Amino acid sequence: MTTRWVLAGLLAAGVAHADEGMWPFNMAPKAELKAKFGFEVTDAWLDRAMKSSVRFNNGGSGSFVSPRGLVMTNHHVGADCIHKLSQGEHDRTKDGFYAATPADEQRCPDLELNQLVSIEDVTDKVRAAEGKAGAAEAARNTARKAEMGRIEKACADATGLRCDVVTLYAGGAYHLYRYQKFTDVRLVFAPEFAVAFFGGEAENFTYPRSCFDAAFFRAYGADGQPVDSAAFHFPFGKAGAQDGDLVFVSGNPGRTGRLNTPAQLAYLRDHGYPYYLERLAATEKALSAYMAQGEPQKRAAHDHYFGVTNAQKALTGYLQGLKDPALMKAIADRHAEVQGKLAALPKAEREALLEAWPKLAGAMTAAAEINQGYQALEGRMGPGGTVMRTARHLLRLAHELPQPSETRLREYRDSALDSLKLGLFSPAPIDDGLEIELIALGLEAMSEALGADHAAVKAALGGQTARARAQAVVQGTKLKDVAQRKALFDGGKAAVDAAQDPAIELARAYDAVARAYRKRYEDEVEGVERAWAGKIAVAWAKALGQGVYPDATFTLRLNHGVVKGYTEAGKPIAWRTTLADLFAKHDRAKGADPYALPKRWLDARGKLQGDTPYNFVTNNDIIGGNSGSPVFGRDGRIAGLIFDGNIHQLPNNFLYRQDMERSVSVHAAGILEVLRGVYDAQALLAELNAQ
Repeated sequence: MTTRWVLAGLLAAGVAHADEGMWPFNMAPKAELKAKFGFEVTDAWLDRAMKSSVRFNNGGSGSFVSPRGLVMTNHHVGADCIHKLSQGEHDRTKDGFYAATPADEQRCPDLELNQLVSIEDVTDKVRAAEGKAGAAEAARNTARKAEMGRIEKACADATGLRCDVVTLYAGGAYHLYRYQKFTDVRLVFAPEFAVAFFGGEAENFTYPRSCFDAAFFRAYGADGQPVDSAAFHFPFGKAGAQDGDLVFVSGNPGRTGRLNTPAQLAYLRDHGYPYYLERLAATEKALSAYMAQGEPQKRAAHDHYFGVTNAQKALTGYLQGLKDPALMKAIADRHAEVQGKLAALPKAEREALLEAWPKLAGAMTAAAEINQGYQALEGRMGPGGTVMRTARHLLRLAHELPQPSETRLREYRDSALDSLKLGLFSPAPIDDGLEIELIALGLEAMSEALGADHAAVKAALGGQTARARAQAVVQGTKLKDVAQRKALFDGGKAAVDAAQDPAIELARAYDAVARAYRKRYEDEVEGVERAWAGKIAVAWAKALGQGVYPDATFTLRLNHGVVKGYTEAGKPIAWRTTLADLFAKHDRAKGADPYALPKRWLDARGKLQGDTPYNFVTNNDIIGGNSGSPVFGRDGRIAGLIFDGNIHQLPNNFLYRQDMERSVSVHAAGILEVLRGVYDAQALLAELNAQ
């Protein structure tokens, strides 16, 4: 079965649900938009929207909104940079920041923006390499990755761009994404955290909301001048979104599982999410205790703590969805319907597709067996923080770089090195106390996952407690010095081996076991998924005759929706809140946290138009990673800024619904009114030039 046929079949018909779909730009549902909304999407419109959008390397989205490289995103997407620029006497997280002139803009130490400039289908090339490897899934996975690396290197060498081969349909297709990279990114405007996250954790993933979760940055080119974005930006619309409007969102949704089988979802429900939440709870507890020690500790850990609590709430929502019998039955029924309708196919073709379900179930059995060990050694739950992340990279780079690019671990291929080095050599400040907490947490996770008597655990702890070992590493390492990191990178294996740095030696103590877990995961889980999960999408298209978009992969997607309120427990929820609603919440709470407005906001109260739309909801199809995405209309003008979804939307990760499920945005009119009335940001307003 050729790739061209597969994609043609997948896209042959319309979308299954009204406004569902996170569509790659080269698969935009033009016919549906024309039929349903009378809107003809042209290639020129798509190209401009694609190039007007950017991806933040820390996990969010943004967009160019002026001809001079001005980028809009959420405060919480830009929070890492804002935090790193908040050292010493300047607490820009707490107090906010505005650069009235270019000279006042502050450069982020390690922020990279990616602008997608082209997409090419390279599935046939990857498939050809797989075919030469034989039938074994592990061998095919190795050959697949090698070919992806070769394609990426050839592309990067020829263009100077960042080149990523993106896996779509969990292995059903492979597309080459070419990105323009911007690494000179400067902070222009950020409000106070108190208004960006107004209402605090209690209102996270809820609606109605009253948040000013917006920030502006500027991208600069290699010549030190602002990027010329005259040909690709979303102009600001003064009116913003209106009830019933057709609106679009262009962003980078992180990961969805809508084509996942019931066995894959059961793994997440019973193993993946519970363990992740368990470790997040331990992290939240440790960071809370650390932050309680004083203001310096609170300031140092603030951004990390916010990320942990945000992840806890999101994952809890996903897990609750998977524990909902009605949702799981709907998913199981959908798969059963697909399998049943395959009976009409010729026997050989039918059996080849039906085999995907038991193959993926077997992969999930393997995933469950290695889950905790893999996460504690190779995943996100191991020793964390800047020091240990740097130590592991230096240790592995010394081993990987002498090899051909295509045979290295994926994160060390040539096309990824510049981005990796941006973080590796970041001059961002390091807080020793926070580093100790994050390393100790990882060592504890490793000990719990493998057992205290495991050789790797004993080697990592060296006869000490997790905390004592973490303290010794942080106090003894030289990796906090950027010059030392560069020297070890340049010196290669000989320099790394001779350094005898305690952080590198800690990473070395469990690296062999971590690599073994990774290999088993890639051979028994990833390799099987890449070989068989794509067939689920093919089965979908053949059985139901529906267009099937690929699950999210933190790559640029387009979706459409409508500005629309909803009804909850018999109560109508309006499509928008206003600035008056914001002040009413402050008044009801008598200015107590988390509803305390900063003084400058209270002083500006009389200058603001209270009926200005502030936050609003749409039925756009988003997920984590879409934060910071632009909301724009048919005319390509900014209508708002995505910053959240309500709690009902979280299970949409697995099954799209739009009864009460809504995306939450800051309204364009609210952004302009606040910049005018609260911050008197005249230069920024003039640049936005809203019409």
